[in-house]
Amino acid sequence: MPDKVFLSSLSTGRRVTMRPGIDRVTLSYNKDNMLCYFYLAKGTGLPLHTHVPAQNGYVISGLIRFFKENGESFIVGPGDGYIFDSNEAHGSEILEDSEIIECFTPMRADYV
Repeated sequence: MPDKVFLSSLSTGRRVTMRPGIDRVTLSYNKDNMLCYFYLAKGTGLPLHTHVPAQNGYVISGLIRFFKENGESFIVGPGDGYIFDSNEAHGSEILEDSEIIECFTPMRADYV
């Protein structure tokens, strides 16, 4: 029996406000993988956090500073990719209005 699969698009998908200035559209997923599109407003961000799914991202537009628990930080912009391992503590500061695509493995049930 095949896995349940969900497919959507930016034009038809439900845009969800996760917190003020951070919106998400879940584009596709099955039990193993999830693809999401994020709209991020300048001045927002996420505090240091962890989650079981590994997180692999690509910056479409804007500028973001990511930071890790060990004090390391890096800035990504258009065309840049990044990845965080499962349970790797990370956070972000949105330096410019940004749009990104992220893949989570396995899928995040909280983003369904």
